[in-house]
Amino acid sequence: MTEPHDPDDGTRRGPEAGAVEHGSVLALDQSASSAAYDPAPDKERPEGGAGRFWAARRIPAGIVAAVVLGASGLLLYDVAAVRAGHSAMQWRRTLADELATRKLDDVWVLTGASVAAALGLWLLLLALTPGLRDLLPMRREHTDVRAGLDRTAAAMVLRDRAVEVAGVQSVRVRMGRRKVGVRAVSHFRELDDVRADLDTVLSTGIRELGLARQPSLSVHVRRPAKKG
Repeated sequence: MTEPHDPDDGTRRGPEAGAVEHGSVLALDQSASSAAYDPAPDKERPEGGAGRFWAARRIPAGIVAAVVLGASGLLLYDVAAVRAGHSAMQWRRTLADELATRKLDDVWVLTGASVAAALGLWLLLLALTPGLRDLLPMRREHTDVRAGLDRTAAAMVLRDRAVEVAGVQSVRVRMGRRKVGVRAVSHFRELDDVRADLDTVLSTGIRELGLARQPSLSVHVRRPAKKG
């Protein structure tokens, strides 16, 4: 973990640090504390990187296969019927007439071409992207074994670590492939002290997840909203 980028990043203090007593109520003057940390440099990370998992795309592949199979089968049947001396199906005669008479700038021709191009781009995007964004690849300790960790499960693990820190009332963890965002509410202790403990606990937790690519960490701690 590297040092915070900005010593004044979101931390607001009153004229004096510490607790200020008003009558019988002990009020803490700091309202928020936050910091962001980059992941460790590559030379400091353990070896065993792994690429992302690729989705099988069974549903799009099945839809395309069914459409192509049905269209080609119907066309083959019609061609065979014409070769056998029967007349062509009405849909093929109509389609041939429409293609022969309509101009390229016709609205229906442009609409059909646009739909076909959009479907083609969608299929190309599915073919070139791995998908499975909720599955984080883990370090490969053995070349013949690949493991992944669900993002929701990883967020729950870090959340359980964070709520054990003294002064933390509630925590919300957003687990991404490149960044972990943590927003905590603290009802006692100095916010800088709570954030420092969260930094230590969460950075250790991220390393122990065993991810192939360690995400950066962003921690924000604030006081509970005042009621009334």
